[in-house]
Amino acid sequence: MSPTEQLVHKEIEDNFIMVFSKSYCPHSAAAKKLFSELEPSLEDGKNYRFIDLDQRDDGIDIQQYLAEKYGQKTVPQVFINKEFIGGNSDVQALKGEKLALKLKATKA
Repeated sequence: MSPTEQLVHKEIEDNFIMVFSKSYCPHSAAAKKLFSELEPSLEDGKNYRFIDLDQRDDGIDIQQYLAEKYGQKTVPQVFINKEFIGGNSDVQALKGEKLALKLKATKA
């Protein structure tokens, strides 16, 4: 496994909500805003983290690996409880009861 693959898998494993994003992307900003608002209500042991790929030297490699692994080339790429959710439109479509259920799920 390459260092990039290791990093991606570790971040997904270690963070209940993991968002791979870009600092200038409005779709990333919308997803980050939603999770920032929800973060205080997360149960103990469940955390939220985002990585802005445009702020990292290996960001292009990370985005390329995510595209190969999960079939989505754009950001944000959102994972909840190690499950690939998709992008911002997928997250926004879950808002409400469906998202609440995912956030209440036992940490995998």
